[in-house]
Amino acid sequence: MNAVLGESIGVFIGLTLVLTGGCAFLMGQAIANTWRPWWQLVPYSILLGATNRFLSFALFGEPLLAVVPYIVAVAVVLGFAGFGFRLTLADLMVHQYPWLYRRHGLLGWRATGPDT
Repeated sequence: MNAVLGESIGVFIGLTLVLTGGCAFLMGQAIANTWRPWWQLVPYSILLGATNRFLSFALFGEPLLAVVPYIVAVAVVLGFAGFGFRLTLADLMVHQYPWLYRRHGLLGWRATGPDT
């Protein structure tokens, strides 16, 4: 388990899930609010994953160039960012185009019309 998450589960929960995951969620919201495409989440997530790895190294003495914990951190960051992106995009579509779309679940929208 330590080979996947890093040296400590507490560091993973505190730094990766709480701090970096919160930043990633806000990053996804910012990208959606500016109507940029979803694929822009990927390079920003790679950079935020590198930041997470550096903070783990600098603050807690974990190895800097550990590949597997870096990939796990990028996956977690991408997941949080994707959730924030989709949540915000669904909200934007429903509130900016209420005559075209209505909410369909937490992350989706549906076209309104005579047949729906």
